[in-house]
Amino acid sequence: MGGRDSEFQIVYRGEALPYFRPGGWVMFQRSRESGGGFWLGQTFENAFIFGRPFPLTYREALLLVMDFTRLRAEAPEPEPDHQLPLF
Repeated sequence: MGGRDSEFQIVYRGEALPYFRPGGWVMFQRSRESGGGFWLGQTFENAFIFGRPFPLTYREALLLVMDFTRLRAEAPEPEPDHQLPLF
C-alpha cells in the first residue's frame, strides 16, 4: 500500500483498507477474472466517490491521481471578502 505520506493508498486483492483520510485517493485492485486493473476513487466520511466510472490500469490511475493533486496544489487561495453580510 502507499505510505502514509503519499497522495494515495493501494489496496491489493484480498486486503482491506486499514484506515482512510477524508479526501484521500485509493486504488482498489480488481481480480484477474474481472479483467484486472484498479478502481480509483476518493474516500470521505460517508462515501467513496469513483474518480472514473470504469477500471484503470495502474499507470492510468497513478497519472490521474498526480494530475488531480497537482491541480489542487496549483489552485489559488480565494481572497477574503471583507464586506459585511446584508442579513
